Amino acid sequence: MCGIVGYVGHRDALDVVLHGLGRLEYRGYDSAGVAVLTSAGTLAVTRKAGALANLIGELDGDGRAALRGTAGMGHTRWATHGAPTDRNAHPHCDTAGRVAVVHNGIIENHSQLRAELERGGVELTSDTDTETAAHLLAAAYASCGDLPLAVRTVCRRLHGAFTLVVTHADEPDLIVAARRSSPLVVGVGDGEHFVASDVAAFIEHTRDAVELGQDQVVTITRDGYQITDFHGALAYGKPFHVDWDLSAAEKGGHDFFMLKEIQEQPSAIANTLRGHFIDGRIVLDEQRMDIQELRDIDKVFVVACGTAYHSGMVAKYAIEHWCRLPVEVELASEFRYRDPVLDRSTLVVAISQSGETMDTLEAVRHAKDQKARVLAICNTNGAQIPRESDAVLYTHAGPEIGVAAPRRSSRRSSPTSWSAWRWRRLAAPSTPTRWPASSPNSRPSRQRWPRC
Repeated sequence: MCGIVGYVGHRDALDVVLHGLGRLEYRGYDSAGVAVLTSAGTLAVTRKAGALANLIGELDGDGRAALRGTAGMGHTRWATHGAPTDRNAHPHCDTAGRVAVVHNGIIENHSQLRAELERGGVELTSDTDTETAAHLLAAAYASCGDLPLAVRTVCRRLHGAFTLVVTHADEPDLIVAARRSSPLVVGVGDGEHFVASDVAAFIEHTRDAVELGQDQVVTITRDGYQITDFHGALAYGKPFHVDWDLSAAEKGGHDFFMLKEIQEQPSAIANTLRGHFIDGRIVLDEQRMDIQELRDIDKVFVVACGTAYHSGMVAKYAIEHWCRLPVEVELASEFRYRDPVLDRSTLVVAISQSGETMDTLEAVRHAKDQKARVLAICNTNGAQIPRESDAVLYTHAGPEIGVAAPRRSSRRSSPTSWSAWRWRRLAAPSTPTRWPASSPNSRPSRQRWPRC
């Protein structure tokens, strides 16, 4: 999962971008690079395979002086097209070195676009899908002379899931970014603005952020930002305030993030539950499903990947015990291919820390196509999975760094458990948690939720 940082403001862009990339290292990567619009009016780019420390070492040698400016961007790459080498690292530029692009995701039609460029005489220097976007943007900009318009034009030609962040030497105080099914958030500061894959990249400078919707383009300057859709119509993001600070994204005296997050589990669960218990009642305002919809449910699927899948196993015990509903826990990557039986009486619970897990998102879309109801359990406000679901419960976990995810596993298990209890109280307050084996009515009727 690549990391992206873009900045326009009054600070030294290189320092801001490098610190931001450092806070995104947890996402995993195999190379890193930066591009800065310099005060001399040029676009300076440095890339290096391996750890971020390799890039910093290269810059500390003799490169920092050439990358002085107040607008720039950086990228940590997880290789998909082409080996993790210097020439495949981002940012990628056009032939003239006037446009620079960083990219997260996969451009699925890059082979056709590459062939088109090569027929036109363009010589590509990397093995990546990203470089095709750089050359297409250069051609589009040459035609219109407007960077946001050029980005919108190119985005309409791209297939797949992607985030693009683009700069041009002719527009030195401007960065344009676009997203489709890939995370991107705007940071709003005082005389400065950011774009990033995760708020952790700019939390040191601002806690005010704007979440972009699907197929949207944002233009940031020192003084503000503007959002449009891919066709140029004015659009709006969703502003939010980050409720954790820089210390939450640091080790806090522990040797490893893993140890820190193990120790934080009790307070993390308390934060997740906060606001959901009022006068002894469980309140699920975010759930957005009425009592009748809950009563109509006769089967539950939990879909997730990785540690979220194990949280789903805990959810199975809670829902079956309290709600007496059959529950199946599925790896999201297999869900749509297995083609399970779903209908309007089925609830699909999708668990994802980021809310952007592609396999889980595709499982949600498959469930919606089959008319099932979908409840998302997620940590990231307004991510793609919650937006496409019928209901959402947020875990409010703050930044998650440790790969084994002890803290978020605990926090995702909590809402599934108290949600199951709340559903039982709302939809079937008289339902016993067990039917005595000796009872002639030892099995619940076809109407799972007795009428109250």
